[in-house]
Amino acid sequence: MSPFQILKLPNGQTVGNRIAKAAMEENLADRDQAPSRELFRLYQAWADGGAGLLLTGNVMIDRRAMTGPGGVVLEDERHLERFRQWAEIARSGGAQVWVQLNHPGRQTFANMGQQSLAPSAVALEMGSFSKLFAEPKPMTEDDIEDVIQRFARSAALAEKAGFTGIQIHAAHGYLLSQFLSPLTNRRTDRWGGSLENRARLLLSVIEAVRQAVSPQFCVAVKLNSADFQRGGFDTDDARQVIEWLNEQPIDLLELSGGSYEAPAMQGEARDGRTLAREAFFLEMASELASVARMPVMVTGGIRRLPIVEQVLDSGIDMAGIATALAIEPSLVRHWREGRHSEPQLPPIRWKRKPLAALANMAVVRFQMARLSRGRKPHPEVSALWALIRDRLYLSRRTRQYRQAMDV
Repeated sequence: MSPFQILKLPNGQTVGNRIAKAAMEENLADRDQAPSRELFRLYQAWADGGAGLLLTGNVMIDRRAMTGPGGVVLEDERHLERFRQWAEIARSGGAQVWVQLNHPGRQTFANMGQQSLAPSAVALEMGSFSKLFAEPKPMTEDDIEDVIQRFARSAALAEKAGFTGIQIHAAHGYLLSQFLSPLTNRRTDRWGGSLENRARLLLSVIEAVRQAVSPQFCVAVKLNSADFQRGGFDTDDARQVIEWLNEQPIDLLELSGGSYEAPAMQGEARDGRTLAREAFFLEMASELASVARMPVMVTGGIRRLPIVEQVLDSGIDMAGIATALAIEPSLVRHWREGRHSEPQLPPIRWKRKPLAALANMAVVRFQMARLSRGRKPHPEVSALWALIRDRLYLSRRTRQYRQAMDV
């Protein structure tokens, strides 16, 4: 299948081609946690780049629950005009632009002074890096209901701002993913135990979001094909959840994998094994796509046009590209013009896997920061320098966040 074919979604909307800019955490909010001029400049580069769908990085539904101190928050109308500007810029090239809505749950950094909420009091296990994360507090019924309504409210605000859809993040070990996993969800009430109970929060969020937005507004879900942790959410669980999602008005299902503890989305399994260098989750996604009645997208390491074509020929409807578009934002347009570019970052082979994962994220953010200032990416940047720079930046943003929140 040609990557440049139009994709028709279940709600009647169309995507101009089969390539999406997958979500990456930009950490480029202004001091009010609103979209910044730097974020506008970054999305202008991607809007001009030719992808049919642009998925934003994490947009938080609660400023008290952040994945990082430079994250954007959409919980009320106080900065709605900034979101309108962001949507207008991102849509200027004709792409669908969807806001990725998220709640971190237990994947909350301790130095931000937040109360970490989770299905159960199960802390992250990352060796000496575990202390970086706040001790999670089990959520009450009121906490759960608040989260459901926050997802719905943020989705309605995204539509009001002019975005064409939202994506509910239920992967990568964040809150909705935590509820799905028996490793992190040890509840004995209606939100835990059986897979049906563990999936209840995700399905409740989808129902609330759909009631809050119009039928033509796109609603997508990002789901792990597996957690890559022994005893965790696995492919059989994913297959059953997809069968339940088939009964929901979902316009696109993105399949990925991993969490902070097992960063499979960066090419690493929990035991340190390196996954295939491109299309990490293609084999599992192809199997799961046969169950799904909605279009399916797979993300994970894709950077070459032949791999995109392989993904589409396997029965997947869209290919999501992340890091490669931080290095070469016009990659899709270049492919359409016949240029066979293959952007890639040098591999980071540090022995301490959690540190290597942080460095990998820092190198990617370094590229996005350069684009946000109107500069060209620098893929050959030293991973150590990028990590030091990233830690200093996040430290400064953390102090600003704590001051703003009076923590």
